[in-house]
Amino acid sequence: MSDRDRKPGFRRGGGKGPDRGHESGRRPPWRGRDGSADDTVILYGWHTVAAALANPQRRIRKLLVTENAARRLADDKIDTRVTPEIVRPTLIDQRLGPDAVHQGLLAEADPLPSPDIDTLAQEGIVLVLDQITDPHNVGAIMRSAAAFAVKAIVTTARHSPEATGVLAKSASGALELVPLVTVQNLARTLTEMNEQGFLTVGLDSQGPENLGAVVLRQPLALVLGAEGKGLRQLTRDTCSVVARLDMPGEIKSLNVSNAAVLALYIGASKLGLMG
Repeated sequence: MSDRDRKPGFRRGGGKGPDRGHESGRRPPWRGRDGSADDTVILYGWHTVAAALANPQRRIRKLLVTENAARRLADDKIDTRVTPEIVRPTLIDQRLGPDAVHQGLLAEADPLPSPDIDTLAQEGIVLVLDQITDPHNVGAIMRSAAAFAVKAIVTTARHSPEATGVLAKSASGALELVPLVTVQNLARTLTEMNEQGFLTVGLDSQGPENLGAVVLRQPLALVLGAEGKGLRQLTRDTCSVVARLDMPGEIKSLNVSNAAVLALYIGASKLGLMG
């Protein structure tokens, strides 16, 4: 494609173009888990990057696009907010690895702000993740959370995946829609949520009550544990209720992302949130 034929607003190569992604000049109030204030988030794939571009809270630093992706962005009239760099697909492959399905789009961005626990809405459902480390699972949970209008996802600063890369791709844009609250001590956070009026329900295959039979109310926090070890003992002890998901088949436990969507469906139905 010649310079004359190229779409307006796109450039080729590695130079830096104007950054209109953060007009005020102020950086988001966020610090990385290592204490730094400049962690780079890598976003790739059509839905993931398009959602980030549509989110005014997401500051985009750099956007790499292939010629096909550039045409699609222009055809769909998506505001890139920064001048994209036109690159060959192999360059993005080199950045991400050959197995990443990037669809010709890679963005470098700032992390989103992490809300404080005391700012959570006193309505609807919040998900709490107890050291779930697989980014595919967390991304899938985030996607389900967005579908059920979950108010926030609470996760631990340690033993949880960064909100970047594979997690963001698996979330398919949900990272921009569901606030992610990072806390240092989950038991202390659950205690605080109990004091704020949340009904905290831990999900465990050996739970003494069936979730479908538990009287639920808003605000509701559904607490999910890691696959294999489940909820940690202190987490279980801090939840108001520990419940199981009863199923008629021989297998009584589910992948944590599947358990999350089933629990969300039960919770939203019992709370009258299904429309």
